[in-house]
Amino acid sequence: MPVVGISCYVEPARWGAWDTPAALVPKLYVDLLQAAGAQVVILPPEQEPSVLDRLDGLVLVGGADIDSTRYNQEPHATADSPRTARDTSEFALYEYARTRNIPVLGICRGLQVMAVAHGGSLIQDLPSVSDTGVHREQPGQFVQHGARFAAGSRIAEIFATTDFEVNSSHHQAVDSPGDLTVTGWAPDGTIEVCEFPDNSFCLGVQWHPEQP
Repeated sequence: MPVVGISCYVEPARWGAWDTPAALVPKLYVDLLQAAGAQVVILPPEQEPSVLDRLDGLVLVGGADIDSTRYNQEPHATADSPRTARDTSEFALYEYARTRNIPVLGICRGLQVMAVAHGGSLIQDLPSVSDTGVHREQPGQFVQHGARFAAGSRIAEIFATTDFEVNSSHHQAVDSPGDLTVTGWAPDGTIEVCEFPDNSFCLGVQWHPEQP
């Protein structure tokens, strides 16, 4: 049974009598990986990347915006406050996995981590360049839209089609993919999928496949 590591949030949380910073991840990620036959290990920020030597794969999950200084831009007025420890941890985990050909799936923010790690950059405020209703009507809600996949790509192979319906809930997106290969697009041209074909499995999607 494969063992998959999932990056996680560190955010203020309340439960029972407690109100404290917590390392957490939406349970849907865990549920679907377990349903697919994987054991799951949650990887908090500041985890040594070498933990991946004990694992069979890495999932970089969604979350707050990446610090724009990582791709040499000033932060947009709408950008989230930086999660510096999480940024540092996820970039280190990704580089460790990529250089050792450990399978990687990036989801939403995870795709953006991949793009920036490969020398790319992000659109910091997607509503400024595209109809916001296409990708998120308001935070915490998902919208549905079509996506087109490149023929012969890994993503087209996985879904056995080049036309697919995806969900969206994001206000940033990949601008330049660096040396990743773009293999999926929304109708407005927003990048939906990037792949790193030098590795056996290294793929990022802008949507949230864990959502029903």
